[in-house]
Amino acid sequence: QAQLVESGGDLVQPGGSLRLSCAASGFALESYAIAWFRQAPGKQREGLSCITADGRPYYDHSVKGRFTASRDNAKNTGYLQMNSLNPEDTGVYYCASNIPRCDTTWPTGADFGSWGQGTQVTVSS
Repeated sequence: QAQLVESGGDLVQPGGSLRLSCAASGFALESYAIAWFRQAPGKQREGLSCITADGRPYYDHSVKGRFTASRDNAKNTGYLQMNSLNPEDTGVYYCASNIPRCDTTWPTGADFGSWGQGTQVTVSS
């Protein structure tokens, strides 16, 4: 059974950094894109980044230059390095996979068949 598990969420001060992990089991992540999404309180889910199977990343404008997506196929894990965090970055972060590419529709999340349970990130002083 395909499963994704996020970890790394925490309470961090504005300007701080976190690295989220997305560990896959039940399938080989190396063949698939990995996307990251955020759902802030009272807001719709938004797509933050997508990294292709061969390592090409795409970013939403709101995180470009601050967030970096990466992957370690040997560990079957994807990562999201988040720097210069601000309170607007607060929310539950999800990873998703199970499609081979980051198509133009990736920010909607509609194409992804596997989702993690989410990890909470809170940016506050």
